[in-house]
Amino acid sequence: MKKFNIKDFFKGWFIGDFEPTLFQTKDFEVAVKYYQKGDGESGHYHKIATEYTMIVTGSVRMSGEIYNAGDIIEIKPGEITDFEALEESSTVVVKIPCVKGDKYLP
Repeated sequence: MKKFNIKDFFKGWFIGDFEPTLFQTKDFEVAVKYYQKGDGESGHYHKIATEYTMIVTGSVRMSGEIYNAGDIIEIKPGEITDFEALEESSTVVVKIPCVKGDKYLP
């Protein structure tokens, strides 16, 4: 058994086709992300990847909709989304496939 810490990975991304990673693959990428109230990302989209975001704790706003712990959001290629943590929150994000550079501003 080996022990790792999410803080040792870039913005919570720990599986995918990047460094550092625990498992190198182009098939998918996985992150666990932690946010303070007010943290966010401006609008962006992916041309290839589908993204699944699960709200583990807290409450967030994505594309004008409010999501809470337990909600899972599917974001298809071409769909633009932004992100704002309405309170301290955590998420698990899976993107399929893992494609370097597949993040675009509208």
